[in-house]
Amino acid sequence: MNINLTLFAQALAFAGLIWLIATKIWPPLLRAIEERQQKIAEGLAAADRSQKDLAQAQEKVDAALREARVKANEIIEQAHQRANQIVEQARQEAIVEAERQKAIALAEIDAAANRAREDLRRQVAVLAVAGAEKLIQREIDANAHKALLDELAAQI
Repeated sequence: MNINLTLFAQALAFAGLIWLIATKIWPPLLRAIEERQQKIAEGLAAADRSQKDLAQAQEKVDAALREARVKANEIIEQAHQRANQIVEQARQEAIVEAERQKAIALAEIDAAANRAREDLRRQVAVLAVAGAEKLIQREIDANAHKALLDELAAQI
């Protein structure tokens, strides 16, 4: 029986198949697996790099935000200072204007008081002359009395 020959032929066919797979099929398959492993490793490395880059970019963004907040606070503080300066300057100008208006009003009051005094002097002189005329119509000269009363009014 040819079991040995069949077994030997099958063993030879199996060895041929192993040789064929080992030389023709296995190397390209291993190359494909290695290339795939290398691509996966490169992808993982790229993912790690991109995560590091993302972390660095996030740190830069945070730093830029902090700097922008600081600058914004400085600008706001400068605006407040400028507003306070403007308010103080307006206050000073208002005080100066009020003093000027007060001085003008006082000058007008003094002028009005002087005019009133002069009018009062004239009226007193007229009344004094009229009264004196009635008292001494025939005794003394009216011109002499008028000069005397004008002198008296000037002294008042």
